[in-house]
Amino acid sequence: MAKDEVSAATEKQASAPGAQAPSVPGQPGHKVTEPGRVSFFTRIALSPRLHEIFERTPLFNRVTRREGRALFDVVAGFVHSQALLAIVEFRILHILAEASWPLPALADRTGLAENRLAVLMQAGAALKLVKFRRGMWELAPRGAAFITVPGLEAMVRHHPVLYRDLADPVAFLKGDIEPELAGFWPYVFGPLAQEDAGLAERYSQLMADSQRIVADDTLRLVDLKNAKRLMDVGGGTGTFLRQAAKLHPNLDLTLFDLPHVLAVAEPFSPRLTLAPGSFRDDPIPTGADVISLVRVLYDHPDNVVEPLLKKVHDALPPGGRIVVSEAIGGGAKPDPACDIYFAFYTMAMSSGRTRNPEEIKKMLEAAGFVKVTKPRSLRPFITSVIEAERG
Repeated sequence: MAKDEVSAATEKQASAPGAQAPSVPGQPGHKVTEPGRVSFFTRIALSPRLHEIFERTPLFNRVTRREGRALFDVVAGFVHSQALLAIVEFRILHILAEASWPLPALADRTGLAENRLAVLMQAGAALKLVKFRRGMWELAPRGAAFITVPGLEAMVRHHPVLYRDLADPVAFLKGDIEPELAGFWPYVFGPLAQEDAGLAERYSQLMADSQRIVADDTLRLVDLKNAKRLMDVGGGTGTFLRQAAKLHPNLDLTLFDLPHVLAVAEPFSPRLTLAPGSFRDDPIPTGADVISLVRVLYDHPDNVVEPLLKKVHDALPPGGRIVVSEAIGGGAKPDPACDIYFAFYTMAMSSGRTRNPEEIKKMLEAAGFVKVTKPRSLRPFITSVIEAERG
């Protein structure tokens, strides 16, 4: 399996005695002592006069118009997401999955006035979810994919909580509001009381719905053919291990999570061991030569992640591997999915944060891991993977 080092330059620097992982520009810990110059192309973009000249100049006007369209998409993004939410709530994609419909019949099915439904359908067509042909509205391939991807609709349906938290982004970033999303995922803050078991089940179900595609991408990037026992820490109801078992039926499996979560986990394999516990308070069981943390680190702050990584290190045998799989920021090359969506989402959760590869590498090495590598992500907006070995 071909792998990219987290950074060739970083590897060289980190190997030097007393060296520390370099900070990433724009991230905490990056020191700036004085203002820098505005770049040449940025100065051009700041000139209204040059905009007018470029707009009248062949070739250049293609660039300015493309950038103008991209900028408008940024400005209009909130309305796009709200149109998508309306399409989901009226189940328009599911209705069209059964058959194509003319607008009047579709209005009867949805209970919307034709003039308003027409606006929504045009929006859906602009998003390439639906299309209008021969007087009928029908499902487009992108719309079909949308309702096929596990967990995607549930993700969209719970977005109003996030939108309310971001209604005043200035207050949100200043920390002047208590995010509602933090109450949606309560058990990331610690063990649940018995009466909160329903919340754990709601969390686990939403994670399970979306985790299959994460599991599939992770398992394409990680080589488990020589592994003997895989333990998934914080693994919910076992979606990742279930997918691993399909690919490696002779692999022994351990699922470690809170008792309330494991109570609704299905023992899908005789090779599966359920290990109830809290990685905050309990040691990680030994016996696995590969331990995975799938969508775990970004749920928690550093003061939880650092001891967790040390516990994982201590539970592994020499040469044992840790697999971290989650949305990982782009660092010096920001990624829209990770550095916008997931970064703001985890901030609203009020518990964890989205980290970049250099930050995770540094934390792994501080816990005692070596040979930190990052396979090239298939779809960073789904997940990225970082692996390391116990030294």
